This record gives sequence, C-alpha cells and structure tokens, in this order.
Amino acid sequence: MSNVLLVTAHPGSSSHSVSLGMADKFLETYKTNNPNDTVTTLNLYSEEIPLIDGDVLSAWGKFQAGQADQVTAEEGRKVARLGALSDQFVAADKVIFAAPMWNFGYPPLMKAYMDGAMVVSGKTFKYTDKGPQGLLTNKKAVILEASGSHFTGTPIDAFTHASNHLKGILNFVGIQDVTVVKAEGLAQSPDKRDEIIASANTQAANTAASF
Repeated sequence: MSNVLLVTAHPGSSSHSVSLGMADKFLETYKTNNPNDTVTTLNLYSEEIPLIDGDVLSAWGKFQAGQADQVTAEEGRKVARLGALSDQFVAADKVIFAAPMWNFGYPPLMKAYMDGAMVVSGKTFKYTDKGPQGLLTNKKAVILEASGSHFTGTPIDAFTHASNHLKGILNFVGIQDVTVVKAEGLAQSPDKRDEIIASANTQAANTAASF
C-alpha cells in the first residue's frame, strides 16, 4: 500500500481548471487500480503555505545560533508549519502535482511550497564532499500542467520555469522517476481546446494506470 500526495496549485475548481480536471481523471483511474492506497490532497490555495519571509529567516538564524528560546511565537508557528509540510512531502511514496503555467512559471504558492517544503537541507538533500545529494530515492512523481500557449519544441520553451523547473527540483532531491503530462495551447488554439483537453485527460489516465 502506497502513500500518495496530490499537490494542487489553482484557486479554482476542476470545472474551471484544466490542470485540476487532469488530476481528477488521473485519480479516477489510479484509485480504481489501487483501491488500498491512501491519497491525500494538499490544495496550496486553501492551506497555509508560509513564505520564506523575515520571520522564517529570523527563526532559522536563531536556531542555528542555539537561541531557540528567543524564537517568537509567530516565527515558531511559521517554521513549524513549513516543517509539517516538508514531513508530509517526505512521507509520500508517490507525488502528483497539478498546476497551470502562468506567465512562463507556476503560481506563486507552488514556488513557495517548493522553497519551503521540498528543498530542505538535511531532510530532502544533504551536502557531501562531492556536492549536494538527494535523499528521496525510490519515489516517483507525476506533473500535470496546463498552459494557454504551446511551448514544447519551440524557442520560447527556454523561457518557461514551470514543469521543467519542478522536475529539476524533484531530481535534485533524489526523485528521478518523473512523468510530465501537458495540455498546451488552450488559448493559442481555441478551436482545438476540447481536443487538447481530451487528449491530456487520456494521457493523464494512461499515466495513472502504471503509476
């Protein structure tokens, strides 16, 4: 039995979000094939995702200096929340990400989650004399992404910092088995929107069948 974490980064519902709709199709197939697995959804827009702000940096500095007794209540609360999010991510055997690409990147809360929960020295990676080493091996991930333009195979793909960035982060922390499913060109090709969505949903379901 596997522990599965679905991380979503869209403020709307699956009826308005293509990436969330892809996640629905993915889970429909996955749960049918893996009825005993535990699936937990983390909606980044309905949960507290602390930014690495002055409070967090201050708390980290105090902990490193052995001054834990000087950490304020608000600083401690934010750091504890980031710790809980990171623990949840580490505990997952499989992780599914569903997010739109906005202006060449992911929504800001996804970046906040990546910074505060996914890349944590000593927990998800460690420094060695040969450089950083990922600690989260033997896990796998799927990225479900929707975008208004078509980027793959085009010159502007170099400007994107969405699934390529997230995949790099996952590889960095040791997760090498990463599959990306995209619904591209939704606004660029409105006459093909339904076709694009149907194809992406099919790919999501097919990926879930072997995930």
